[in-house]
Amino acid sequence: MSERIEWLDDGTRDGSPYNPRFSDRYRSESGGLAQATEVFLNGCGLPVAWASRPQWTILETGFGLGLNFLVTWAAWQADPQRPRLLHFVSTEAFPTSADDVLRAARSQPELLPLAEQLQHQLWGLLPGFHRLVFAGGQVLLTLCIGDAKAMLREQSFEADSVYLDGFSPQCNPDIWDIHTLRAVARCCRRGTGVASWTVARSVRDALAQCGFMVHKVPGVPPKRDNLQGVFNPAWTPKKTRSSLASIRRPAARCVVIGAGLAGAAVAASLARRGWQVTVLDGAAAPAAGASGLPAGLLSPHVSPDDSLLSRLSRSGVRATLQQADKLLQAGSDWSRSGVLELGVEHPRKQPAAWLQDKDLAEAARDWTRPATPEQLAACGQSPDAEALWHVQAGWIKPARLVQAWLGMRGIQWRGHATVSQLIRQDDAWQLLDASGQELACADLVVLAAGFASRALASSGDSADLPAVPLALQAIRGQLSWGMHGPDALESLPAFPVNGHGSLLPALPLSGTAGGLAWLLGSSFERDNALAEIRPEDNQHNLHRLQTLLPAVADTLRDEFDSGDVQAWAGVRCATPSRLPAVGPLNKPPMPGLWLCSGMGSRGLTFTALCAELLAARLHGEPLPVEQRLADALLPQRGVVASAPDN
Repeated sequence: MSERIEWLDDGTRDGSPYNPRFSDRYRSESGGLAQATEVFLNGCGLPVAWASRPQWTILETGFGLGLNFLVTWAAWQADPQRPRLLHFVSTEAFPTSADDVLRAARSQPELLPLAEQLQHQLWGLLPGFHRLVFAGGQVLLTLCIGDAKAMLREQSFEADSVYLDGFSPQCNPDIWDIHTLRAVARCCRRGTGVASWTVARSVRDALAQCGFMVHKVPGVPPKRDNLQGVFNPAWTPKKTRSSLASIRRPAARCVVIGAGLAGAAVAASLARRGWQVTVLDGAAAPAAGASGLPAGLLSPHVSPDDSLLSRLSRSGVRATLQQADKLLQAGSDWSRSGVLELGVEHPRKQPAAWLQDKDLAEAARDWTRPATPEQLAACGQSPDAEALWHVQAGWIKPARLVQAWLGMRGIQWRGHATVSQLIRQDDAWQLLDASGQELACADLVVLAAGFASRALASSGDSADLPAVPLALQAIRGQLSWGMHGPDALESLPAFPVNGHGSLLPALPLSGTAGGLAWLLGSSFERDNALAEIRPEDNQHNLHRLQTLLPAVADTLRDEFDSGDVQAWAGVRCATPSRLPAVGPLNKPPMPGLWLCSGMGSRGLTFTALCAELLAARLHGEPLPVEQRLADALLPQRGVVASAPDN
């Protein structure tokens, strides 16, 4: 449930927002705009301080109604010398509703267009990190929902500016205590600016203990004083996880090997940060491998313990939906149709907290809820059948997303370019073909070629390559599909269904004069790297459909029996953990050789997220997911084994 707000009648259009939990207002009597601009933005020397910088990162300790973020975004947007990338990281233990965020901005018409964009993305704010994307990917808001101390322990970045915000120390002492401020200090570099509206002696003393040099400045009326300062400890800060991870690598030349979902997503994320990216692939066209399937389903994973896979899948679904909404044509390239998941083999149970805690129930329903009797009836199921309805889910044509990513400025795609060997020469990598001819040379190479990444990682004699093979597994899958005849659509559900294989009932295909196709599958065969079509796999898909949706199977059986069914096959790539592998290869990291692979059967779910995670680690940016989730995807966690001792 969203944080309850009372709107006090103070003569303004929508009133003044008041929080009953903390018995305090969200903004001062002079209005939120002056407070956000003078106390926080200007108090940190912005926008002057960020002029011509490649990126700028701001940490805020209380998101509230988002006004500080909106003011900062507006200042960035209006500044011709703005940084290429603006990161805004904000913690919030009690998130307000999207409608209240919009209402709070109505008194500032100049901010309303930005507030409407923010409102559109403020859904499903369960505990954890939520990456919201604006301005074509150049303004990134990371909302950390939970206790500020716990959330900051899950980050690895160095802030350039800190907005110390929150209800007054008397009303909300936890946000101002020494432990929270130490967590803030761990996210600072020497010289990080800090600003706050509070000048309480306890806060100033705690900041001094944490290494901040602060002083009072004339306040925004009716306050007499505000606080400004800088992180400049008298001691040498320890080399923490944050400081070691925060090496801001400048953009340069990069080669990505592989033009499927993973490679195209990485290329797009790096290009947005100013890299010149060359994407090499042995095929004649992009998305020629597993990413070339006609369409795939995008839906979150649900588990009773809200497992690591479940949490990652939600972050991945959000990231992919953002990209699809921005780059693709709704209805023809993708659709946020929702997906019904039937509990055929083992029912999917939602976490008990989602059902018992009112504060979580509302956010959880934005993601997943029990299927309705009407939805079950549309699938020929009884009203008491075990089933979930995934709200933020649908289908996407992967090849269209790949094409959109590769079409971005700064990316060059080259086909018929099969890399056979990687050679380290001085400070760059040479990529050679089978004849030993150089295909490209770059500072950074990202292996994103699916199962082929395994051979590439050990393709040379260089000591900079892994000493042992990558533990990647090939998984062949075959999809069955066919065109709908007249009136055939009426006997199928109006939405995709999964749970034992999957059914996409109505996919528009280009070049078919408005025709619609059904898709069924796919098979799952481990340790087979051959993308061959096998008739028996079509029968296997039909057999699974008989278990999932018996009535639909009976409807389509004649097409299978007559041999009119068509098929597509591809080879996916998985890791032993069934999680993606993202990060530098080996420990310590090899200079400029990274991996983004192992998406398994969830390529649409994971690729956009993994690409942003790779870019964040490479540039010392705030992570799009919690540290422990990101660390679980490092290649060293099982994909790259340790070399034996000699």
